Amino acid sequence: MARSHLHKFGGSSLADADCYRRVAHILLTHGNSDDLVVVSAAGKSTNFLYKLLSLRENGDLWQEELQVLVSYQQNLIEQLLCNEQARDLRERLSTDKSQLVSLLSLEERNEFQLNHVLSFGERWSARLMAALLRESGVAAANIDACSLLVADEGPVPNIRLDESREKVQKLLDANPNTRLVITGFICANRQGDTLLLGRNGSDYSATLIASLADIERVTIWTDVEGVFNADPNKINDAKLLESMSLAEADRLAKLGSPVLHSRTLQPLFDTNVSLAVRSSYASHTDFTLIAPQSSSASAPVVTSLNEVVVFRLKQQAPIQTTLELLEQAGIAPLAYWCSAHHKVELAFTAENQKQVQALLELHSQALVNSDIHAHTDLGLVALVSADAEHYRRSFARLLSRDAKPLYQDGLSLVTLVPKSQVNLLTQKVHRRCAGPRLRIGVLLLGVGNIGEAWIDLFQRSSTMLNRELEANVQLVGLVSSKEALICQQGIDVNNWQDDFDTTATIWDYPSLFEQLEQLDCDELVALDISASASLTLQYPEFFARGIHMVSANKLAGSGPLPFYRELKQQLSNRRLFWRYNASCGAGLPVQHALNDLRNSGDNIEAVGGIFSGTLCWLFEHYDGQKSFSDLVVEARGLGITEPDPRDDLSGRDMQRKLLILAREIGFEIELDAIELNSLVPAELADLSLDDFLARIGELDEFMLQQFNAALERNKVLRYVASLDKVDGKMHAEVGIQWVDSNHPYASLTPGDNVFVIRSTFYQGNPLIIRGPGAGREVTAAAVQSDLVQICKDLLQE
Repeated sequence: MARSHLHKFGGSSLADADCYRRVAHILLTHGNSDDLVVVSAAGKSTNFLYKLLSLRENGDLWQEELQVLVSYQQNLIEQLLCNEQARDLRERLSTDKSQLVSLLSLEERNEFQLNHVLSFGERWSARLMAALLRESGVAAANIDACSLLVADEGPVPNIRLDESREKVQKLLDANPNTRLVITGFICANRQGDTLLLGRNGSDYSATLIASLADIERVTIWTDVEGVFNADPNKINDAKLLESMSLAEADRLAKLGSPVLHSRTLQPLFDTNVSLAVRSSYASHTDFTLIAPQSSSASAPVVTSLNEVVVFRLKQQAPIQTTLELLEQAGIAPLAYWCSAHHKVELAFTAENQKQVQALLELHSQALVNSDIHAHTDLGLVALVSADAEHYRRSFARLLSRDAKPLYQDGLSLVTLVPKSQVNLLTQKVHRRCAGPRLRIGVLLLGVGNIGEAWIDLFQRSSTMLNRELEANVQLVGLVSSKEALICQQGIDVNNWQDDFDTTATIWDYPSLFEQLEQLDCDELVALDISASASLTLQYPEFFARGIHMVSANKLAGSGPLPFYRELKQQLSNRRLFWRYNASCGAGLPVQHALNDLRNSGDNIEAVGGIFSGTLCWLFEHYDGQKSFSDLVVEARGLGITEPDPRDDLSGRDMQRKLLILAREIGFEIELDAIELNSLVPAELADLSLDDFLARIGELDEFMLQQFNAALERNKVLRYVASLDKVDGKMHAEVGIQWVDSNHPYASLTPGDNVFVIRSTFYQGNPLIIRGPGAGREVTAAAVQSDLVQICKDLLQE
């Protein structure tokens, strides 16, 4: 009958007498009477044995150090065993000490004698653990793995599986209902000479013996609870994985994860043996189970290395030739990249540097390599999952300009970044792909009236927003025209004004982007609530750095066509979001409506309206009795116009808004394609503000003529933007129109905007959107709506 369980305990689990007692308790409470046990050397015993050899080779005194090691073992015996068993182990330890003295006293030692010296730690651990179990009243025996595992010599011993399996099965048959405590780390050649299984050799011993004994489960008891979805020492909210597939665990191990070594996992392939990783210090807690066969992917795991070695080669031979040479030497790159002109980059763990360097130099002629140099200025960040492709886009968007493009092998996504960026990118990838909540940082560009209104709105709604989105949306930056406040922990929206006044500093774009780069956010969204042309010119840099944008500023959407196309291309290339509903109609859902109509298959034939609250107010109040210029001066006094009324009267603002809508429905045109009929005569356009206001009465004659001419035809005077598409051709203009008194433009609440959309679906009865088209609250609400939509889009990726 096959045994069901093998337990393996590492050196940290056997570091002192209390550890031994804890291990014995685990075996008595978590196992069966016929379980197998594999042990490493206690504590740092193997390191101590290496130190003894080093001291001996250098001619230094080693006898005192040997006595320290032997005393450590004696103390364990005295603290754990009583009477006869303690006496027996003390005698055997004394014999071992004499043997060590003889071996260390030799002028020259062969490889097998060196191996024998290094094997004592495991022999002592197995002997002591078996004795402790017997003292607890159970049947137990210690077994030297050299009597079980037969191997051919080599840089890494090659186990002779058939012979070893036969020996293991004979041992099991001869010792029913007995806990067998087996030495890890060692095996023997066919002559019985001791061989070492190398780094993580005891873990490898455990899985190898389990596969040979047809064990159902191996449990590696260590000082961690299992495999986490990120390094708990680096990520505070790292979570323990309940399970993962063997293939995923193997890829994680090959990427340098310290919990498991890839060689440990190899004996488990093509078997039905499962592997548990548990903490010997907290045996009651949850653990990770690695299944040999798994139909579904585990949760993604994010791992990193603060330093890797990169060989940048230029070779004529195919990359596959290089990979095969490395495989024959037992080395696999962490990842590799091929580019034009035969350039190859291969990344390795630092411990492989010398071996890889020597191998590439040895075969440089066959590979036609040049400049074989190792570079150590980079670190590695990777995500492991059988569903790695699902996370590729989210991972890629987090990469800086300095990062290597993602390497993908079906089980992992790997990039290299400068060492200084490893920890930050690891945190971002974890939170974006493996963590429970996405952190979205918000940068407010413009802290004037609308900016203040948005902060008030955000303060009232952020708690509910984060709850609904299951995200962490935080204000992390405030930027005025002169000063900026960027805060890693987030800005207290209840005290933002005082914080800004006391801690904001002078800024420029290079320093601003540098600070934004250091923010620990998964995504950044900038809110441009300004009218700054210089800020608009920085949009390409924002997008290049992966920052999304919400614009109340209309200058980008109505900028030169090549610039506009560049922005749209960047969005497509990086999967970024730019929303600018607030730039036209404030909070009115004009662009939403246009996009919905187009998405429904409708054909938009005309868009028009009054897009200026100022001009709406002026024309609603103008009745020919009071001069138009007096109305303008009155509106300026009420704050309805811009400080310079020509900014409103020129019609340029409405022209830009119409251009934004034209581009939104598919017309890639320049601003001058829209005919503009300004209310400001050319002779007044370039005057100083004071001179213009002194001559503003010169507007009145033309305006009165227009008013009377419209009145004679029972029409009203309005300043209108219109775009019509006839036979695929577009005509667009902004200027004075005479409209019927029952027209949607004719009777508005002063200050309103109105948008009239005619389409195939809305012919005789056009779609009309009407309401306040300006104002701090409604504009702030439009910005908030766009921000929420971007957050939703990010979370749905």
